[in-house]
Amino acid sequence: MQWITLTFGQLSTRQLYDLLRLRTDVFVVEQNCPYPELDGHDTHPETRHLLGYRDDKMTAYARILPAGLTYPEMSIGRIVTANTERGNGCGSELVKQAIIQAHDVWPKAPITIGAQYHLREFYRRHGFEEISEQYLEDGIPHIDMRRVAA
Repeated sequence: MQWITLTFGQLSTRQLYDLLRLRTDVFVVEQNCPYPELDGHDTHPETRHLLGYRDDKMTAYARILPAGLTYPEMSIGRIVTANTERGNGCGSELVKQAIIQAHDVWPKAPITIGAQYHLREFYRRHGFEEISEQYLEDGIPHIDMRRVAA
């Protein structure tokens, strides 16, 4: 995988299209969950977009948000892989890269995520711990999790 991290202003039109398409294909179409995908956080000047490419095709993505935008701590969200990447370790590599990139910008800061509940074990393997009760977000069970920097 090739990884690139960019701010909104650095994204090309093609990169923006590809990341929005990947997010929509998975979160809206595949998961059958209409929700407000364009929430205004993509354009924040401190937001970072982590793009993962295989064979020149974007197949993985995560959004890194500054503290105070969605949680008091910085957060990683919109963590997504194309269905062609599932089961090959790409998701774990994506989370590892997102943590590295987040700490490059905000060293040693804790990271909070709103994880889909069925993925909590996956995120635990990456150092995240549950900090909330299960809740529904857009009809899908979620749980907030936090990773404290080592």
